[in-house]
Amino acid sequence: MFSFITDTTLAEYIRRRRLTQAALELQNTNLRVIDISTKYGYNSATSFARAFTTLHGLTPTEARKPGVQLKAYPKISFQISIKGEKEMDYRIETKEAFDIFGIETIASLTGEEGYLSPAELWQKCHQNGEYERLHENSGDLPDFITQNLCRIHGVENYCKTEKNTFSYMLCSFVSESSNTNGYKVVNIPAQTYAIFPSEKFKWDDDFYSILSNLQKRFYTEWLPTANYERAEGANFEIYGGTPECGYIELWYPIVKK
Repeated sequence: MFSFITDTTLAEYIRRRRLTQAALELQNTNLRVIDISTKYGYNSATSFARAFTTLHGLTPTEARKPGVQLKAYPKISFQISIKGEKEMDYRIETKEAFDIFGIETIASLTGEEGYLSPAELWQKCHQNGEYERLHENSGDLPDFITQNLCRIHGVENYCKTEKNTFSYMLCSFVSESSNTNGYKVVNIPAQTYAIFPSEKFKWDDDFYSILSNLQKRFYTEWLPTANYERAEGANFEIYGGTPECGYIELWYPIVKK
């Protein structure tokens, strides 16, 4: 949600704020560089100096000289701005419990190293053939799903994870003809969803821009004005279309206020 609203990642915002505060301390205290680097989360003075120079354009030592120019990133203040210049198509649907299966990753909300992001998971599965294998094992779409949809979709937040992480899976819906052997299977309980379809687009267009814009509009335009709130539970990226053109449906679990 943070990235959708601010157009920057939480990890980048935290990095900028830490280095802003570090610059203030370099100019206004006599603390050692190594002590300031430790205070703001860096393991060594070298890594701190590298990050500081990348952001400010000079070293921590140079930052202590009078009259140098530094960058400051203020704290973000959130205010709801209701635009509404363009209509949003949506529908409310209640679905009975169903099962999904697929290939998952645990992703980091703060950009911490060692985690595979959703975009990287999609890329990896296309490269190593896992996407095609999951497609072959997906079977027929169940009756409660529109039959012209793709066989593979995205789902996140379907289980609890450690702090600052979230679950994400390339998934297919379980049907009688699915082969779930070797895959993680997850039960999705009955839930009411707000469903937002995108306009049709060519697959070679800026797909992630289309996806992120639809996500952002849900949080910044529809949700603040609706008589609903975001519920706990899984939200879906549902894909449909033809080999040339596609569309996305975003399913968000909701409850009435």
